[in-house]
Order: sequence, then C-alpha cells, then structure tokens
Amino acid sequence: MMTEKQPPLFPQRGTKGQYGPPVAQIKSLDSNSSLAMAASAYHDHMKRQGFSEHTVKAFSGDLRLLQKYFGSSVIISKLGTKDLNDFLAWLLHYRGVPCSPKSYGRRVTTLKNFFSWLASTKVIPYDPAAALVHNRAKAPLPTFLKDDEVEKLLDAAEEKLKPPKPDPRPYLLAHLVLQTGMKKSECVGIALRDIDRSGPEPTVLIRYSNPRMQHKERKLAFAKELLPILDQYIEKYEPQEYLFECTPRNLEYVLTDISEMAGLPQQASFEMLRWTSARRDFQDGMDHDHLRKKLGLSKITWRETSEKLAKIAGPGL
Repeated sequence: MMTEKQPPLFPQRGTKGQYGPPVAQIKSLDSNSSLAMAASAYHDHMKRQGFSEHTVKAFSGDLRLLQKYFGSSVIISKLGTKDLNDFLAWLLHYRGVPCSPKSYGRRVTTLKNFFSWLASTKVIPYDPAAALVHNRAKAPLPTFLKDDEVEKLLDAAEEKLKPPKPDPRPYLLAHLVLQTGMKKSECVGIALRDIDRSGPEPTVLIRYSNPRMQHKERKLAFAKELLPILDQYIEKYEPQEYLFECTPRNLEYVLTDISEMAGLPQQASFEMLRWTSARRDFQDGMDHDHLRKKLGLSKITWRETSEKLAKIAGPGL
C-alpha cells in the first residue's frame, strides 16, 4: 500500500517559490533613480506623513504631469532649475489646457515639496525647485470689523446676558475669538481640560490630533474678566468634554444673531473676527513673530498674511 506523501507546510531552504511570486524587494532611491520611482516613493511618504487625501491626490496628479513632460524614466538627478521652469512654461503656454493661477500655484508648491524632500533625504545633491518663483494667485484683502463695529457687536453680546433669558454663550464666544484670534475649527476643538486658570492670565491650549498640524499647537491667553462668564456658560450648558458641544454651524448662527442685533452691514464670521483680532494686535505693535505664533501660522504663510495686515492696519494713503 502506497502512503501519500504530504507536501511540506513551508518551502524548504533553497527551493524556488512554488506558492506565488517572490515578494519584490523595495529598492531605496538614489541619484540614478527614475522620476517614476521617485514619484511613487513620494506618494508613499505623503501617506505615511498623514497628508490629506485631497493633497495626496492633487500632488500625485501634478507629478504625473511632470512625468508626461519629461518621461517617467528620466533620471531624477538630471533635472535642474531650467528644466523645471521649462515645464512650468509648458503648463502655462504650450500644453493646450488652461492652467488657472490657483492650479499653477499649487503645481509650483508640488515641485518645491517634492524636490525639497528628495534633497533633504540626500537622494539628489541639491534642490532644483528652491529657486522657482512662486507667483500664486493672491486672495483679495480680508474683511474685518472696524473699532466701532466691534463695540456694537460686543454690546449686542452683552445684551444677551440680561433677563428674562440670559445666554452667556454669545458673549463668551465673541470675546474669546476676538482676544485669541483662534480659527473656527480650533474653537470647536477646545477641551475643558485644556482651559488653565492657574496663572495670572487664564489660557486655553489649542491641540491638533494630526501630526502634520502639531506645529500649530499653542497656548493662548485671554482676559481673566471673562472667567465669570465662562462659569455662567458651563453652569447653563453643562458641557462634558468640549467647551462648545454643538456644531460649528450653530456657533456661526450665534455670531449671525448678534451681528443682526448690532445692525452690522455684514454678518460677522469666525474668519472676520480672526482678522479683526490680528489687525488690532498688529496696530498695537505686537512683535511680528509673536503674532505669527499666536495665529498658528508657518513662516511661509505669514509672509502673505503680514502684507495684508500692513495694508488693512495702516493709515489711509
């Protein structure tokens, strides 16, 4: 009687794979790597670093255009600043597809990020995109509240504190945003545990869960005179974990309501109050680097922001 020979559970040492193709080795990038390999590696890098899906998709699309122009097999270290400028000229004038200022600006950003990463990881000896001119389409000057409009808005918020139905939320919200200049998303994300009353000035800690945004984390001070209103608010609304346990849209409605009460020509928004706060600090002579950090801005973003602040805070011509 023949006994059936059992196949080994695992392949023996030295045998060739019978159970599927061998796992491909991940080849590290070097100066002789192709543009396609570098673009693929940068895609993986963006995913690991927690770039948003929108950014990953947009940057990857821009790098596909780069491969379309130069060819996917071009050696990455062969691309210089002149080559990249030729590519940008092709996008603007010769591709045959409209390239809006916004799209152009993003594509320059893609090149700068991509080649900066390659240079920082020593794949290429220098960054050919560093010298590219970043002519982005600039947004119009921001809207803000004038001093008399701020007073009207805060007076309306104070009216909300009075009987028969006192509501401390409008007063707390308006003062908090005007004093700190925080963004709407940051305001909604304030955790009760991150409000600190122990120092001479109370503070609120702005946190970010995304590792790529943690450079925006900061501690913002606000006036101690706001603490009694904060206590009234907590007593009335009984928040459990976050200071404002409602939707961002509901907080916008709060600002809309007191804007209408104040008779403002346009409704106040978080963005408008943030710019109003920054403009007042700028006019008061706050150190520019301190103001940049207070607003949670990178040095690159601050360049354009400071130019706008200088225009809206300066005297008339």
